Amino acid sequence: MAYNRRSRLITQGVARSPNRAMLRAVGFKDDDFDKPIIGVANGHSTLNPCNAGIQPLVDRAVAALEAAGAKPQMFGFPTVTDGIGMGTEAMKYSLVSREVIADAIETSVNGQAMDGALVVGGCDKNMPGGMIALARMNVPGIFVYGGTIKPGRWKGQDLTIVSAFEAVGAYAARKMSAEDFLGIEKNACPTVGACGGQYTANTMSSSFEALGMSLLGSSQMAAPDPEKADSAAESARVLVEAVKANLRPRDIVTRKSIENAVALVMATGGSTNAVLHYLAIAHAAGVRWRIDDFERVRRKVPVLCDLKPSGRYVAVDFHRAGGVPQVLKILLEHGVLHGECMTIHGKTMAEMLQDVPAEPRSDQEVIRPWSKPMYRQGHLAILKGNLATEGCVAKITGLKNTSITGPARVFDSENACMKAIMAKRIRPGDVIVIRYEGPRGGPGMQEMLAPTSALIGQGLGESVGLLTDGRFSGGTWGMVVGHVAPEAYVGGTIALVKEGDSITIDAKKRLIQLNVPAKELAARRRKWRAPKQRYTRGLLAKYMKLVSTASQGAVTDWDPAKP
Repeated sequence: MAYNRRSRLITQGVARSPNRAMLRAVGFKDDDFDKPIIGVANGHSTLNPCNAGIQPLVDRAVAALEAAGAKPQMFGFPTVTDGIGMGTEAMKYSLVSREVIADAIETSVNGQAMDGALVVGGCDKNMPGGMIALARMNVPGIFVYGGTIKPGRWKGQDLTIVSAFEAVGAYAARKMSAEDFLGIEKNACPTVGACGGQYTANTMSSSFEALGMSLLGSSQMAAPDPEKADSAAESARVLVEAVKANLRPRDIVTRKSIENAVALVMATGGSTNAVLHYLAIAHAAGVRWRIDDFERVRRKVPVLCDLKPSGRYVAVDFHRAGGVPQVLKILLEHGVLHGECMTIHGKTMAEMLQDVPAEPRSDQEVIRPWSKPMYRQGHLAILKGNLATEGCVAKITGLKNTSITGPARVFDSENACMKAIMAKRIRPGDVIVIRYEGPRGGPGMQEMLAPTSALIGQGLGESVGLLTDGRFSGGTWGMVVGHVAPEAYVGGTIALVKEGDSITIDAKKRLIQLNVPAKELAARRRKWRAPKQRYTRGLLAKYMKLVSTASQGAVTDWDPAKP
């Protein structure tokens, strides 16, 4: 069979008999050798709630693959959890795990010459890691999201994991009682599933629907609900048809479909991490997509959804209100979605959205109509200036003021900054600089959810700026700027900032500027020396040697000769 890579290796000639013998040991029968072999990349793990509910989804997918005439072969991949590792040395492995996941899936699928891949993941880096692998391998594939967590409740208020981080700052500022602090901690995460706002996991899973690589309508289902397992089974059936039709990821992941995905991120108020991850996905797919393309999309796509972290609602509310299909239909109706793009369903996006209403339902407030958006333009602005000549990312939703000029408060690590915040040494009008946390300097671009949440808990979210060569959690909001490139470790201007220097962040002008004369900066640069490498062996050391700048997606298989 033309679509079956593996069957050609195990059915042709006497020499293939040992291959078949080994497969018989894992359950293959005579007729299985003529079936397409589908790799099931299983992200189940008890390390975190995001992945702890995945096994039932995998079981349903495996059964559906067998019923559809395929032969599934399951394997695992590693996962780490940002929410648990946040603020510790463990957090350095978060972004690194994206590359490890992609490499692990590629190794298993290509190492066994499988005919397709069904990837099931839950936590933040599972999504881009899986999609990078699918785009690299270019065998028919589909991504199945493990599902969102349901919101917690405390004293009548919906909770997410970010509620717990913000409570730290509020409790430290004596704005919250010990009873409420403990009550939030115990009730923030009531079920399995990934973090419940439009944070990174739900941002990426939603965008995969727009990309065409996940089932339409599947990304915001709650992990424990039966419909989530049903969608895993349906994903398996759809994938078998894609294998038969030889419909491959690079037939689906194109410049236009990436633009659709980014438009969805903007419309839903999604995570800053989407910028980093779509640069990497485009690289894996061989698609020309640059950091300035995000700004191009931002200008024409409004924020239509009132979702946390800066809004009111969570993923399950979004799903009940019509979810991703409803938002995509609105974008299509107003000319900012490419309806001709192919989807894993074997139909174009416009065909898939044919029966979706052009306007959101009037009995909900999660999804706004085009005429009454939350914001007229997207929320992820690409800023440039002498502090970030390659660009950086600002998240500007939920802010009354989108500019600040103030004195720099400089910290060479997240932990040093966090100590200052908790000691109440940060004042309104300050601009915090956290550096040496970039792809190489961290290494791994730690997320700054702890300090940003602590600032918000102390009531400083609107009055303090924060910029870093690291990243932010999808749960972050405030006057924050991340992914500053070039990073401090390679001598970017952020490394030259001194305590008290004037810094301007202006989202409307798309400017990030260190207000120091060029002559003075040149003098500082001559004196600057790169810090000693933090890791010399193991995974983090390898990552430091291989990783690209954040403006290129922090990928590890880039060509320095082709920036």
